[in-house]
Amino acid sequence: MKIMAFSDLHHSRRRAEALVQASADADLVIGAGDFCNMRDGLPEAMNLLAGITPPFVVVPGNAESHEELSDAAHAGTTVLHGSGCDINGLKVFGLGYGIPPTPFGSWSCDMREDDAEALLNTCKAADILIVHSPPKGLCDVTSTGVSVGSRAIAAAIERIQPQLAVCGHIHDSWGTRGWIGATELVNLGPEPNWFNVKLS
Repeated sequence: MKIMAFSDLHHSRRRAEALVQASADADLVIGAGDFCNMRDGLPEAMNLLAGITPPFVVVPGNAESHEELSDAAHAGTTVLHGSGCDINGLKVFGLGYGIPPTPFGSWSCDMREDDAEALLNTCKAADILIVHSPPKGLCDVTSTGVSVGSRAIAAAIERIQPQLAVCGHIHDSWGTRGWIGATELVNLGPEPNWFNVKLS
């Protein structure tokens, strides 16, 4: 299955136009959170993506809540947060928010490691894991050289071993990738990223 994935749109019209145009060649489109800025302008940001016609699966970032994203999503968009879905035989599981909690203040939608672990433990198998936050130790380094990823997400990838795991959140690590066992992990950023994932 040909998959296009991105993260951290942050209400950019220019980037949204490029994503919509590229999505015409995809069998599945993934959005790994942070569609707006600081909980503001989410409906308008999702309207910028309304031209995406393949199945579109998204998770909330720390810039929008699960409820806000569910309300703003267009028809044909599946919102995951501690839940999974099946897209033409492909098993997808998603978890959003900033994990562990960010220093950004009350507007940020964050989650503690133990709460994230509880939700991730409901996933027994997946071909693709969509998370907003990266795992601890990979694709999670800030401009000051600090690793700020999630231990719960790292443990879940090690346990589930999906074919592909995608994240965003840490802008300084956009475009970085690596492996956890047999799982390829990519910190996406707001450009089209392309993957081919086989049905299990």
